[in-house]
This record gives sequence, C-alpha cells and structure tokens, in this order.
Amino acid sequence: MGTLNILVGVCLIYVVFLFLIAFAAERAALEGRGGWLRSPLIYTLSLSIYCTAWTFYGAVGYAARSGLEYLTIYIGPSLVMIGWWWLLRKLVRIGRSQRITSIADLISSRYGKSNLLAVGVTVLAVIGTTPYIALQLQSVTVSFDVFSSAYGGELTEAAQGSNALLVAAGLALFTIVFGTRNLDVNERHHGVVMAVAVEAIVKLFALLAVGIFVVWGLGGGVSETLARIDASEIGQWQMRGDRWATLIFLSGAAFLCLPRMFQVMVVENEDEDHLRTASWAFPAYLMVMSLFVVPIAVVGLDLLPPGSNPDFFVLTVPLATGNDALAMLSFLGGFSSATSMVIVAALALSTMVSNHIVMPIWLSVQTGGASVSGDVRHVVLLSRRISIAAVVFLGYLYFRLSGGGTALASIGLISFAGVAQFLPVLVGGIFWRGATRTGAFVGLTVGFVIWAYTLLLPSFGAGTLVSEVMLAEGPLGLSWLRPQAFFGISGMDPLVHAVFWSILLNTMSFFIASLVGFPSPLERLQGAQFVNVFEHSTTPQSWAGSLAQTEDLMVMAQRIIGAREAQNLFEREAKRQGMSGLLPEPSPDFLQRLERELAGSVGAATAHAMIGQIVGGASVSVEDLMAVADETAQMMEYSSKLEAKSEEQARTARQLRQANEKLTLISEQKDSFLSQVSHELRTPMTSIRAFSEILRDSDRLSEDEKIKYSSIIHDEALRLTRLLDDLLDLSVLESGRVNLNMQSGKLRGILDHAIASALTGAGKDKMRVLRNTSVEEITLHTDLDRLSQVFINLIGNAQKYCDSPAPRLRIEVGRSNGALVVDFIDNGSGIPKTEQAVIFEKFSRTGEQKVKGAGLGLAICREIMTRLDGAVEYLPGQGGAAFRVTLPEEVALAAQ
Repeated sequence: MGTLNILVGVCLIYVVFLFLIAFAAERAALEGRGGWLRSPLIYTLSLSIYCTAWTFYGAVGYAARSGLEYLTIYIGPSLVMIGWWWLLRKLVRIGRSQRITSIADLISSRYGKSNLLAVGVTVLAVIGTTPYIALQLQSVTVSFDVFSSAYGGELTEAAQGSNALLVAAGLALFTIVFGTRNLDVNERHHGVVMAVAVEAIVKLFALLAVGIFVVWGLGGGVSETLARIDASEIGQWQMRGDRWATLIFLSGAAFLCLPRMFQVMVVENEDEDHLRTASWAFPAYLMVMSLFVVPIAVVGLDLLPPGSNPDFFVLTVPLATGNDALAMLSFLGGFSSATSMVIVAALALSTMVSNHIVMPIWLSVQTGGASVSGDVRHVVLLSRRISIAAVVFLGYLYFRLSGGGTALASIGLISFAGVAQFLPVLVGGIFWRGATRTGAFVGLTVGFVIWAYTLLLPSFGAGTLVSEVMLAEGPLGLSWLRPQAFFGISGMDPLVHAVFWSILLNTMSFFIASLVGFPSPLERLQGAQFVNVFEHSTTPQSWAGSLAQTEDLMVMAQRIIGAREAQNLFEREAKRQGMSGLLPEPSPDFLQRLERELAGSVGAATAHAMIGQIVGGASVSVEDLMAVADETAQMMEYSSKLEAKSEEQARTARQLRQANEKLTLISEQKDSFLSQVSHELRTPMTSIRAFSEILRDSDRLSEDEKIKYSSIIHDEALRLTRLLDDLLDLSVLESGRVNLNMQSGKLRGILDHAIASALTGAGKDKMRVLRNTSVEEITLHTDLDRLSQVFINLIGNAQKYCDSPAPRLRIEVGRSNGALVVDFIDNGSGIPKTEQAVIFEKFSRTGEQKVKGAGLGLAICREIMTRLDGAVEYLPGQGGAAFRVTLPEEVALAAQ
C-alpha cells in the first residue's frame, strides 16, 4: 500500500510539473520571449501525440499477439510525413490562409461554409474519438491495478471506476486551465504544446529505459536477445497482406484525420518549413519508439506466467524482477502517453462543439442578431470549457459501458476506423473541385453508419447493443446484412471487413452524389481556393460592402475578440486604406480580413454567418469567377484590372461625396461661427461702451453702482480677451510658429491637474471620474502645459455636454501599436454619426448647444497634438462620447 501511495504522490508531482511547464511557456509567449516555442523541434515533439497509451503499452501486447504486425501503426504515419510536400503542406497552407480551427472547420469551409456539415463532422468526430479517450483511461486504471496486484492487493471494479473518474476530472481541469485561456484558437496554445513536447520526451525515455533493461539486464545482451526472438513465434515472418494493407492505410488516415493530430499538425503549425524537419525527425522518433517492442514482448512471454496481459509487459516485467524504480518510470511514460492524448483531443473537440453547435444555436435565439448579441467571448469560452468536460466524460462512460476488458489495440483500431471516414471528403475536397456539399454529407453519413454497424456496436459485446441473433443471422433474418459478413462475404477479418466496406461505400457515395448534384457558386469558389491554394491563397472571395455599417461591425468585433483588439484591427485597416479616423471603408478586402479574424475565435461558418447578418450578403469578384470558370489567364488579368478600376472609381466617388458633404457642413458651420463671433465680439464691446459712457457722463452714481458697472466692464473685457486668445492661439498653432516648452513629468500628475482645473466650480453637478492610477505612473517628455491643455478641454467638454443623469468619465491608459494612448469615455449619448467627421474642424459646434462656446476647443486640441507628434481622435462605438489621445513611443519614457 505504501508503494501505491508513493505512486499516487509521484503522479501528483508530475501533474504539478506539467502545470508549471505549461504556465512558464504561456508566460514566455505573452512576454515575447517564446521564440524557442516556435522551433521545429517543439513542433516535431508535439506530433508525438500520435503515440498514446496504445503505442506505449499496446504495441508490446500487439507484438505478443500478432508478431511484427504492430509495425503497421508506425509505417502509415511515416509514409504520410515522408510525402509531406504533396498533402500536409497543402493542408497547412489552407489552414493558415483560411484561419481553420479544426478538421470540422476545414471540411465545412471547403463545402460552402456549411454549418450543417460542420455539425455532422463534429458529432461524428466526438463519436469516433470517444473509444480512444476510453482507451487512455483504461490504460491508466489498469496500470494502478497492476501495481496493486504486484503488492498483494486487488482493486475492486468500483475502485477502478473511481480511479478512472478521478483521472478524467484531472485531465479535464488541466485542459480547461491551459486550453481555454485565449479565445482565438489561432493564438497558439503554447502551454499545452510545450507540455505535450515534454511528455514526448518522458515517454520515449521511459520506453528506452525499459528496453535497455530488458536487453542487457534480463536478455543477456543483443546477441542472446536476438536468439530468443528467432526461437519465438514472434520472430517468424507471418504477414497477412489484407491486414497489413488495411492497418497501414488506417494508421495513415488516422494520422491525418484524428482531431488531436489535426490540432497539432495544422492549427498549431507556426511555419510550413517545420514540416520539412518533421518529415524525417518524426519517423525517426517512431522508429526509436518501436525499437524495443519485440524484445520486451519476447522476454515478457518467457519470464511471466501464462495468461499474463501482454499489453502491460512494459510495466509488469520490471515489477516481476523487483525493479520498482524502473516500473514507476514506466508508469510515468504510460501516464504521459495517455494524458497528452486526452488533453489535446478534448481541446480540439471542444473547439468544434463550441464553434459549430453551441454558437450557431446561441446566435439563432438572439433576437438582436450578431451586432447586439451580448458578451460573445464569455459564451464561447464557457461553451468550450463545458464541452471539454463533456467530451472527457463521454470517454469515461464508454470505458464503463464496454467493461474495459478489450485489448488496447482493438479499441484504438475502432477509433482509427471511425475517423478514417473523413479521409475521402478531406482529400477529395482539396484535390477535386467538383466535390459538393451534398456529396460530402452523403459520403460521411454512409461511411459512419456502416462503421458503427459493422465495428463500433459489436465492440461492446454480443447482447449489449447488438443482439447475438443479429450478429449471427442479420437484421430481420437478412443474412447478407450480418454486421461481420456484409453482402454475404464471409471469412474476412472483422476489421478488414469493416474498413473495406465503410471506406468503399463512403467514397462511392461521395463521388456519385457530387457528380449528380451541382455545387453552389460559393462551393465552387471555395473549391478553387482550396484546390489551387498556392495560386489563390491571396485572393479570397469578396463581400459586397455597400450595405455594411462599419460601427455595427466594430460592436460585433469588440464582443468577440475584445475591445482593444477590435479597435487596433479597425485602426490598422483605416490606415491601410489611407482614411483619417478609426473606421475603415467597408470594402470587400476589409470584410474578408475581419471574417478571418473572427473565424479564429468562432469558426469559419459562424463568422461567415455573423458578417452576413450585418453586411447582407457576399459577392464574387470577377477574378474569382474567372478562376472558377477556368478562363484563360489573359481574360482573368483583363477582368481583374476592370474590376479593380471600377472599385477604385466607386470608392473615389464615395469619398468625393463624403468630402463634399463635409465641406458643405464646414461652410455652414463657418457662416454660423462668423455670425456668432461677430455677435460675441459686439456684445461685450457694446456692454463695455455702454457702461463706460454711464460712468463718464453721470455724476449721480453711488459708490456701489460705480463698483457694479466697473465689474461688468471687467467681466466683459475678460470674456473678450478669452475669445481673442483662442483665436490667436489657433492661428499660432496653425502657422507652426509655436515654441514648445519640452519638460519631463508624470502622466498621473498631468491628469490630476487637468481634472482639478476642468471640474472646478462644477458644484453638485460634478461628474465622477474613474481611473486606474497604477498604470499612469509613466514619465513623459513633452510640452506638459500644452498636453494638459488638451486634457482640460476634453474633460471640460465631458462635464459640459454629457447628458447622463449620473455623469461619469472613464480615463483609460494603454498601448496601441507601440504608442501610448489615453482614452476619455463618458456615459452620455455620444456624438451623432453625421457630426463625428467635423467635430475637429474650426467653428464646429454639435447639436443643440446648451453651453456657450465658439467651437474652437477641439480644433486647438488637434493642432496641439499635431505639434506634439501625436493625435486626438474620436472613438466610435463606445456607447458615449469617447476621445483618444495618442502619444508617440519616444515621448513615453520608462516609468522610473
């Protein structure tokens, strides 16, 4: 019992170690010190997720039962990696260009971004992967049982179930903590990948240690071990061609189609060139993993009593010889193999469930549509966390229902055959432009039904889900439909039988349904993008943006990828288009970029639907139509030029109309200003003249009256002075004759002074200011007085014009594209869209003004910030009036 307690303690320490590794990798990536996380070595080691408990434990059992047939599970993936240039490179390029998040996302995106197809793939992937997760839980549980038996104890069935449940809960927790920290799955899960890479080294080291011990510690050296192998049945070359071909095909197909393999191979790929290294390094890794499989199996058969489970020779051989330390290391190797698989599989499947099932359902019940749908980020993250727990629990449920008594290799092959049903649709989609959504749906449905009928359901045992009568005689007595003798063909190996009929009928259904039907324009367009990805990865389908409301898109983007990220994206696009302000033109190019950014968080199909809700539909560019129609290169080039010219002219016409409207509004503002200024100048001058004449001409004034009239003259003179100062200040700034008084000071102090100055005299109507002073401890080197003047004006405007019953101003300090930004956001009704473009112009006063002013404050602010090499801009889509002051990086020194 003491050894078991030590084993549990070692497991807990190992899990804590993985937590620390994952946390350190996440921290290094966030701080920009994670260049080594993107190395080809880490990528290659992450592919070792293929080597699960089946490979670590089950390969030895496979060899003990079937001889060298175990090599097939290594040959398939090796062939795929060696031929990376033709298939994997294309998959990775498609994944990066289309921002693919999972295998369901890739298939649905290829076939017209069909969410129905994505739902089908997701459900089938969960069903196909569930046996594999059960296999990992079984391996860990039986490992505990093996240790318990070695020290005179036996775990009851209830205890085994409890152990499996505890392992499942721990793995679900780890995946939730490090797999759902970021919403965008294209933001690589560096913590998870690093943990998987470390586990790859642990399980390789453990298996090599056991192998070396068996060969040199028990077998008497290489020559004696080889003699043992020659004398055993394992050493006799016996190869059934049908099983070898089937198993090589299955392992290669599973390597491509398993959700966890797609996650690490395509989604987590940082650089296509990593495939070049992995093409030889990963087969080498598999070769080393398989090196001692046969020696361990032969020595285990000789050493252990008959009836011993060969699946756990890696564990029982060290225990039988009293080498507890090596047995514990072997246990850790198997534990690593199982945990890494469950973590990545749960992460990949949860992304698919969240993006393609939960999000579409949630959005469909939101009456406001995508632009007012609430906190989408929270919903997505919550759904992924719940999905992780549900997926792991399904594996545990399969483990309990199946009894956990099947050989590991059998369970793994069932799962392999299930996910292999994706292969015809996947490969057909990236190499055949005639493939259709209908064909994909029909092919997948036929393939999975036959797989479940001929392999999955019988795996639970006769009389569990399939009756003994049906297995022997077929449904309704139809012998030609017997699960293991389809169409009356008997005598085939059950696995070969199931794979042959499921893949054959899957492929035929897919091909025939695609030929009978006709792809939609979007399917044909996506087909061209996928099949010719190396030529068309830079020319995606376009949207018709004339109906798009950019502010609605901004609101939607903020709720999915976050306010700061959305603002940075829109600001970059506006600058790319040469637009002033923060909102870009809703051009097809911008809408396509936005769709791909959103796809990284909610999947391609959902992102497409959400943009479509606001924009109103997608259009196909002339260039894309030429690609779909296979016209000549000359026609494509000519049409592209015509379209580009047409789009440029349309955009220029829109900009001219906007400029004309702006000039008209400015002209009206200027006329109004001149009238107002003349009135403002005339009023104080008239008052000064009138009361000075009274003081001059009247001898009967009392002292109090003289003081009263003198005060009026004084106040009117100050009013006149302020107006003239503003006009002079603006004139000096515009002419560039201003002399800047460069000083150093704290941003916090400048804001303190500005708030005190702007809100003095506000009385009971004084607005509440919300700040995070801890981030304001930044040293600035600039003209502090001028900068303070800008802050005072913005805070004063918020105090004057915020129409909320409980006025509140939020001041946020942060960084955007390397520059320091200070945002002033109130909780009022904001500035109307029609007036946002002219608020920084001279003489501009918005709406029905209840507060006196000449409309020069924001114009002065703009000129000051221009002289300080910064900017002041209006931030749309924030609820109230919001202004951003931007200071260049060189102005903001490091905090002292």
